[in-house]
Amino acid sequence: MLTTRRVDAYHALTVVAPGIAERFRPGHFVAVAVGGAQTSMLTRRAFSIHDVKPDYSGTVEFVFTVRGPGTAWLAERRARDTLDLVGPLGRPFPLPRDPVTCVLVGGEYGSATLFPVADVLQQRGCRVDFVLGAASADRVFGALRARRMGETTTLTTEDGSLGLRGRVTDVLPGVIADVRADVVYACGPMSMLRGVTAVAVEFDIPVQVAVEERMACGVGVCMTCVLPVIGDDGVTRMVRSCVEGPVFRGERVRFDDVGTIPFDALGAPGGGSRNAG
Repeated sequence: MLTTRRVDAYHALTVVAPGIAERFRPGHFVAVAVGGAQTSMLTRRAFSIHDVKPDYSGTVEFVFTVRGPGTAWLAERRARDTLDLVGPLGRPFPLPRDPVTCVLVGGEYGSATLFPVADVLQQRGCRVDFVLGAASADRVFGALRARRMGETTTLTTEDGSLGLRGRVTDVLPGVIADVRADVVYACGPMSMLRGVTAVAVEFDIPVQVAVEERMACGVGVCMTCVLPVIGDDGVTRMVRSCVEGPVFRGERVRFDDVGTIPFDALGAPGGGSRNAG
């Protein structure tokens, strides 16, 4: 491991991982083993990649918050400690080939995922505008970097301690209309992604979301991260966020049914398999 730093309410770890840095695409994530060799914490923790530098030995940075014993252990790591991580994993963001106007919406440390997206978009001549939000100022990630990169940056906090009081979905319609956005990219809590998707659908523009589902294995084996997604054929399937995602077209995710198996899903007890034909 190279460096560890605090960023307001979050921790950012940078590791030397040339193989991951070389193959990284915006939206990929890493799965990190926690607890050390003798631990009873057997499942890995999944973290979105915030930054990569293929030169400088190939470094990868990811951002997280302490939520339990696994991330608490990770927060105690120091430079020169060794980490066991696998990546890059998942399906990255599909990015436009031609210059378009893009609004990037981030909630809490989900914003970290958006900066590699913004880098590539700007390299392709796209306009980038940011909308970042969280409950309080210390939980808004990347505000300064967003202000440097974006044509505009709109910040929201639920307690009014930074930017506008409210949520990203309160200001998003105005931003989309003002900049005449062609597409929305979003990452953050599932409730936020649901609201962002609803706004994008209202404006009839595509929305790509990186979901934050809990992932135990990261490679599609354990099935803990499944969620209902509508396929190209109109059939709902329970798909794995870690393999088929974490990036999905927002309007295809059945956010109201996350955490359940809808009765009409393929193979569901309600007869989804019969409905497939």
